[in-house]
Amino acid sequence: MNLLLGSQSPRRRELLAGLGVSFQTVRIDSDEAWPHTLQGGEIVRYIAREKAEAYRSQLTAEDLLLTADTIVWVDGQVLGKPHDEADACRMLGLLSGRTHQVFTGVCLTTTERQEAFYDTTDVCFRPLEEAEIAYYVSRYRPLDKAGAYGIQEWIGYTGCTSLQGSYFNVMGLPTHRVAEALRRFGISVP
Repeated sequence: MNLLLGSQSPRRRELLAGLGVSFQTVRIDSDEAWPHTLQGGEIVRYIAREKAEAYRSQLTAEDLLLTADTIVWVDGQVLGKPHDEADACRMLGLLSGRTHQVFTGVCLTTTERQEAFYDTTDVCFRPLEEAEIAYYVSRYRPLDKAGAYGIQEWIGYTGCTSLQGSYFNVMGLPTHRVAEALRRFGISVP
């Protein structure tokens, strides 16, 4: 099978490559809206499926498409990608000194079959000073990251006090679950 990654995220490309599988990336244009009745992990599973459906008509019988979406969830609200630096600072202020959840939804799709799931990681941040938040946002520009942070960057090194669940899920792909799912679809994962 030809494994296709429907994502432009450099982190997802890095994580999928880390599984030792060959793949190609494809660009998918999809509306990332969801029904407001959905909560937490249901949201990312829905969006991952919608991304797959937007590309499904282009699949051949030999293709397996992997799509994904990640959100940060705190106080019953979604923190997606920030609109600008001020929004990024606001988001990090919400996460400061608290535990939040990171949900990543994954969808694997062929012309005949589809499997979707999500994974959850609890992440604790120590209280962050406004100057730290401003430094991180101006230096690392996390405008392409859910919740306005990358756990693998400076803010993760200095601000994350603990996590329960998959570290790689926080980066954008629960690799342990993806490896299992790829094997179910006949992709050899070393």
